[in-house]
Amino acid sequence: MDDATNKTEPQPKKQLRTGWTTGACAAAATKAALTALITGEFPDPVSIILPKGEVPCFQLEIASFGKGYTTAGIVKDAGDDPDVTHSATIIATVYPAQPGKGVVFQAGEGVGTVTRAGLPIPPGEAAINPVPRMMMQDIVKEICGQYGLPADVVITIAVPDGEKIAQKTWNPRLGIVGGISILGTTGIVHPFSCSAWIHSIHRGIDVARAAGQSHIIGATGSTSQDAAQALYHLPEFALLDMGDFVGAVLKYLRSHPVDRLTLAGGFAKFTKLAHGALDLHSSRTQVDKEFLWKLAENRGLKQKFRQQVLSANTAKEILEIAMKNGINLAKPVARKAHETALETLHGAPVTLEVIVTDREGNILAQI
Repeated sequence: MDDATNKTEPQPKKQLRTGWTTGACAAAATKAALTALITGEFPDPVSIILPKGEVPCFQLEIASFGKGYTTAGIVKDAGDDPDVTHSATIIATVYPAQPGKGVVFQAGEGVGTVTRAGLPIPPGEAAINPVPRMMMQDIVKEICGQYGLPADVVITIAVPDGEKIAQKTWNPRLGIVGGISILGTTGIVHPFSCSAWIHSIHRGIDVARAAGQSHIIGATGSTSQDAAQALYHLPEFALLDMGDFVGAVLKYLRSHPVDRLTLAGGFAKFTKLAHGALDLHSSRTQVDKEFLWKLAENRGLKQKFRQQVLSANTAKEILEIAMKNGINLAKPVARKAHETALETLHGAPVTLEVIVTDREGNILAQI
């Protein structure tokens, strides 16, 4: 995401459709494959019970038998959410495990493997998160129990093109190699909830802490991240692509602190933070021109420029008006943004720094 991006998502008039997580799809595929392994028939559609009691049904895209194993695949429907895994095929292959092994998870093609500490799954394990694992374990116990069989099953989850899809996610930075993660806590994707992004922010902080990294950078986009990184040259896993979700960073750091946090962002986005907003997206918060005028006036901008500021089209235009009159408006914005962030940290032992950049990545203020 670039700091210059300031587009508003289209707001559909119809009610937005919810969708299903990769974890829910993996659980449903596992149920279909295991049922076929035991009975010789694939249930299609296949239904599962989600953690909060919902019972969705899934159509099978793949249903095949092998020598001693079965495979089922489901195309993920993320509803109306702009999810990078929408339309990906989530495939489960199951076969009996050695007696006493219980449920064994493996990463197939396109599913990542954890290589760094700090994530909910330890290094060396398939990147299948705890709730999807629990759902699949419950399914195995239920079905095997029905037929009087031991619940010893190997489950391999694969996602064709998953390695390519993962390049659009945080996985490479988090140390998850080889593909995507199988995620989900409720099994349901809510449109534009951005829960996956916030989840990635939290996991990024966890990975940095587990690695003993004392300083992290949270940036609104690549331009401001590059500017801050040019100062500190931190390891890649210490860089949080927080986008608009500065609140997600600050609130998580209350209970998971690091020694030092640098927040870096463009002038427009950090004007919103300075005014108290913790979600900086253009569809949810707007730049308050009256707020900027008061900051500029306090710095000495003459009254004759008031109407020009209030009728300006963009924050950038207001910044330029001030700059032409010898006033660096980014400095009071950075100071106010620092105050908002510090207040949100609620006394957490984090040394805070705020960097404001222009669209070219030049640092305008550093507090």
